[in-house]
Amino acid sequence: MPSIFAYQSSEVDWCEGNFQHSALVAEFYNTFSNVTFFIFGPLMMFLMHPYAQKRTRFTYVTCMLFMVIGMFSMYFHMTLSFLGQLLDEISILWFLASGYSIWLPRCYFPAFVNRSRNQFTSFVFITTVVSTFLTFLKPTVNAYALNCIGLHILYIVFKEYKKTSNKDIQHVIKVSVVFWLLAITSWISDRVLCSFWQRIHFPYLHSIWHVLISFTFPYIMVTMAMVDARYEMTKETVRLRYWPRDSWPVGLPYVELGEDAKDC
Repeated sequence: MPSIFAYQSSEVDWCEGNFQHSALVAEFYNTFSNVTFFIFGPLMMFLMHPYAQKRTRFTYVTCMLFMVIGMFSMYFHMTLSFLGQLLDEISILWFLASGYSIWLPRCYFPAFVNRSRNQFTSFVFITTVVSTFLTFLKPTVNAYALNCIGLHILYIVFKEYKKTSNKDIQHVIKVSVVFWLLAITSWISDRVLCSFWQRIHFPYLHSIWHVLISFTFPYIMVTMAMVDARYEMTKETVRLRYWPRDSWPVGLPYVELGEDAKDC
């Protein structure tokens, strides 16, 4: 049995050819396409600083976990080791758990937590710990299970889109969904249509997934923060802004808090 640290000890392999550009890096493009995680993570920490100070500083934890995903994903694709695969998947699991704990509206809480954020966070923590151990049982299905969580987030976003008349929230939800659909299409295409992409010499769909999902992160983070503000910050003026400028056709969204109270 190969060591869990050994190169190519994971059962998971992606469409990109191995060791074609370096003797030390198994999947060159899949490895270095994770650099966007280290760009958007710190940038969102900076842009969301006023919100985090006012609402919850656990926002910083979510941003840091996002960067941890990038780090472990680089390690996994560089080595294709079993340890790298598990670290990559477990970091995604804890990142999603942190987002649920911070931003899931109370109206979606299970009945037994009595709409208590602390009780819900404890429930999420216990569930995540148990799920972390379960990742060792059937590692080849972990990625599919994690993507199923994305479907639940999509369901919540759809429900909130129907509830609100706020054009800013509707817009950021639309962009988030488009980015997510493009990203998941790339991920599935790499898994299912690998032979086709190899025939046309373009086996890079998984690296495109990395870039697209890192773009999705700021949008879905701000979407949930805006939704959260509707429920938890009713006396705050919450505005949607884009970096570097609102007038640019493409930018990173962030939440700006005003001093004036909203009419309730």
